[in-house]
Amino acid sequence: MVTQQIDGPLLQVSNVDIEYRTRERQVRATHDVSFDVWPGDRFILLGPSGCGKSSLLKATGGFLAPRSGHISLAGTPVSAPGPERMMVFQEFDQLPPWKTVLENVMFPLLASRKASRSQAKETALHFLHKVGLAEFADAMPHMLSGGMKQRVAIARALAMKPRILLMDEPFAALDALTRRTMQEELLALWEEERFTLLFVTHSIEEALVVGSRILVLSPHPGRVRAELNCHQFTLNDFGSEAFQHAARHIHRLLFPTIGNSPSHSSGEEPEYVPATVHSS
Repeated sequence: MVTQQIDGPLLQVSNVDIEYRTRERQVRATHDVSFDVWPGDRFILLGPSGCGKSSLLKATGGFLAPRSGHISLAGTPVSAPGPERMMVFQEFDQLPPWKTVLENVMFPLLASRKASRSQAKETALHFLHKVGLAEFADAMPHMLSGGMKQRVAIARALAMKPRILLMDEPFAALDALTRRTMQEELLALWEEERFTLLFVTHSIEEALVVGSRILVLSPHPGRVRAELNCHQFTLNDFGSEAFQHAARHIHRLLFPTIGNSPSHSSGEEPEYVPATVHSS
């Protein structure tokens, strides 16, 4: 998927503070967050509700400006949305309802003038086939299930061949069986296309199976608690001792108890991954 090779990280987020204003006050969403995403990473932003993980994703997409710090993609500062950073949201209504499935996938290719109409149609049909929806090309969004709508959104994003795919809890509103199917299909697509993924979730289990690396964020305001490698886990590892050990360790990092600080989790580091743990 990435056509240009680079030396070093593809995405760099450095010392980012994000704030937003409510009617009552100014709220700090994240504090001094830094991480690097390398080409081909499946990088997970994991944390509880309100920790600023979606705000970090929106800032990476260019939809939200950090109060301080900086974000760059392939060495270029991120200051606005761009086609090299495509986003898939949680909501099912992200598809214009007056366009067919095929027209929805073609739309960004045509709007950005990255392809002629015939090229856009060919590319759109290719990625609809990849997500198993080629036979629904002429269907309208209201005719699709939630899972099918998310498949269309993924096809639309990948058709643009972005440098990085941004996904904001895309499977959170799906039932458990559909969510597992979508996780399987996303990983199968990654095996074929090897795109770079930045994925937001509040599910520890989803983070472990979808991701190759996890950034663990503290409760509000979001600070970096740890960065973990988890590339060895698959959907078949649910219930295994190593998987459950990993999930418990991450839970302790997210919600440390008295006498169990995030920098000294039970006095030992887990054997399943090398980890960088940050004190709060």
